Amino acid sequence: MRLTGDDVADRLAWSTAKVSRIENARTGAKIPDVQRLLDLYDVHGDRRDDLLALARDAGERGWWEDYRDLPRPLADFIALESEAGAIRQWESGCVPGLVQTKAYARRLTEGFNELSTMPPQEITRRVEIRMKRQDLLHWSKPPNLLLVIDEAVLKRRVGDAEVMREQLDHLVRIGDLPHVTLQVLPLDAPHNVVVESFTLLEFPPAYEVTFPDIVHTESITISHSADERFTHMYRLAHNSLATQALTPAETRQRIIEARDLW
Repeated sequence: MRLTGDDVADRLAWSTAKVSRIENARTGAKIPDVQRLLDLYDVHGDRRDDLLALARDAGERGWWEDYRDLPRPLADFIALESEAGAIRQWESGCVPGLVQTKAYARRLTEGFNELSTMPPQEITRRVEIRMKRQDLLHWSKPPNLLLVIDEAVLKRRVGDAEVMREQLDHLVRIGDLPHVTLQVLPLDAPHNVVVESFTLLEFPPAYEVTFPDIVHTESITISHSADERFTHMYRLAHNSLATQALTPAETRQRIIEARDLW
């Protein structure tokens, strides 16, 4: 059945504005609205059940929504991250957020005072949010985490020596998790790909619905892209970096050696 937005609005006695907001994802569709749309399009059986289940999942509140002052781009990223089946990340500046210790995360967050004054309470909340994000690594069905980290990260001081030793010990433990692949790109290795830090989120199909991958970059600002041309390029970049990096076993030893120098 081919219906225009005006057709849908007319048949369901909705405003065209409501149809437009739902169609363009500017507002969520309530379950009764979804049911009426499925009736209109004569969708029944398993397909109907799948779409209703997807609508119910979408209507559930995420823990990050309790942080009302969270910047919208960061809230969007956390929501996407929590749904990913695989997270591929390349990091050249600091330890990735999902594997930071609380002390390391606090020192990094405090550094943003150089750019924008942040009161102590806000710093504490940002660190709390970062720690909360890490819960997904311990879910019963966690995402696969594939991290490639520049060796410079192991040597770049954040906080004091105690903070660094604790952080590197934590990296070793995280690297031992079965769903985590941690690799270090040595400083003396050939760098065929020079690219800024990025995170590529890959999503499994849900109820026979396929979702596009998302590439996320974060420095002073945050940006996302679902453009297949870009996500494919970043996947190739991550594959290349992983090929040039140390194996997980070699990485473990390299991190231990770096830890002993602090």
